[in-house]
Formats: sequence, C-alpha cells, structure tokens
Amino acid sequence: MHAQNAGPSDVDVSQQALQWQHKRLAALTAPNGWLSLIGLDWLKEGANRVGTASDNDIVLKSGPAHLGVVTLAKDGGLRIVLDKDSGATVDGQAVTEAVLHDDEHAGPAGPTTVAFGTASFLVISRDGRLALRVKDSNADTRIHFQGLDYYPIDPTWRIVADWVPFDPPHELEIGSVLGTINKEKVPGKAVFHRNGHTYELMPIQEEPDSLFFVIADKTSGRETYGAARFLYADLPKDGKVVLDFNRAYNPPCAFTPYATCPLAPPENRLDLAVTAGEKKYRGGH
Repeated sequence: MHAQNAGPSDVDVSQQALQWQHKRLAALTAPNGWLSLIGLDWLKEGANRVGTASDNDIVLKSGPAHLGVVTLAKDGGLRIVLDKDSGATVDGQAVTEAVLHDDEHAGPAGPTTVAFGTASFLVISRDGRLALRVKDSNADTRIHFQGLDYYPIDPTWRIVADWVPFDPPHELEIGSVLGTINKEKVPGKAVFHRNGHTYELMPIQEEPDSLFFVIADKTSGRETYGAARFLYADLPKDGKVVLDFNRAYNPPCAFTPYATCPLAPPENRLDLAVTAGEKKYRGGH
C-alpha cells in the first residue's frame, strides 16, 4: 500500500476528533450560539406587540417593556415598527421601522436581526409558519452551561463506509419535535460493517459540500440523547464516505426547549450501540 493511500493514524484520528470537539464547544457556547436561545414565539397574522411587559402579544424574557410591533401581512410580508424608547437596532442600524426577512427568504446576508441590549431576535419559517427566534447572551442556559460529556475517543469508530449513490435521489421523511414532516432528498446511502454485521445510513444534503446524517442507535435515550444525534461527513470520494462517530453530537433540543430539531428517521435507527461521540447533556431539561 502506498503511503498516500493509507488512512490517518490512530493518533491523527484522535487529535482531529479532539480538535473537532473543542470547535463544537466554542460554537455552542458562543454569545449567539444555541445556548443563548430564550424564546420561540409564533407570529399571528396582523399586529403582534412585542416586549417584556405582560400586555404584549409576545412576551419576551429579556429586553424593553415595549419593543415594538411586528406586523404579518396576509401575503407573508413582515414589518417591524420599533417603540421610540426601545433602543433597538435592525441589522445594526438605528431605524424606526424596517422590513423583516425570515431565514427561508433571506438573501446571502441572512435573516434580519433585531437587537436590544444583550438580546436579539430573527424570524424563522417552519412548515409555512413564522416565529421569532429570540437569543440572549445572558441566557441562563448559557451562563449555567454544565459542559459536554463524550465517550472516550476511539479510532475504531472512524469508519470508512461504501457509498451507494441513488439516481434519481430518494426521498426521506424526517419528522421534527414540532410534529411536522419534511420530505428531504437523499443522494445515496453509506453502507458499513461492524462486528460482522452490515448497517446503512441515509444522509440529507443541507450544504453542497457535506452530508448530514440524523441518527439514533441502541444508546439513544439511555446514554445519549433520545431524539437523535447529528453527524456530518465530507462528500464521498472514490466510492467511499468517512463516518467518524467520535463527532456524533447532540441537536440543540438537548440543551434548550426553544429549538426545532429533526428526529432520526426509521431508516437511520441503528441496531447497534454507537459508543462514541457526545453523551446525554447532564443539565438536560
């Protein structure tokens, strides 16, 4: 075997997995990371008064008593008119009113961000409904974060699987914690062997340069988070795809009740205990 065809050494695999885990922790605990979520508030058609005072339609956990009014038009258009004393900004600008772009219809700049003090919100579109996703860098979940627990890194869980492309792509139904079902395109399947058994996993392709697996296994609901764990892989190369289960990680729902996470589809529920990657969050809600 030529050196260039040899896979990474166990030491390399371990070091890379450790670096990945450090990056994962930094992203999760960032001021606007998933731990900063403090609200998921659905908008109704017409005027939605927003603020921390109890007379608002949407009562925020952080911010001014009266932030302003978000108006959802019949055609789905969204505007915000800020209260004159709100001190809020829209995409960094001090304005009195603005159009809001949700995450599904935003351009390359991303959805509109309304910021106030240590908190902010943007609008997300889920299954034809719009909601404010509210974040606060001072959220209790972030301030009192209890850290991540992992199985010991094990290079044998870095598995080089066979890639079987689907032409045309298959469709996979992925449920969510909201009870919605999304039909996702699946470009192929990863087939691997462990302990004399053959297993298959189907990814969806959210980003053009990677595969995204939503998986469950025999540790789910026991040692690992019950709904699913996530795993990204590089695009297949020479008919192979690398699955490093040391990088399997918890969805945001493991840390906050304000996230909308997919559930592992039946096709990705492995009859195997994947004793690698992130364990259940000890501060879980």
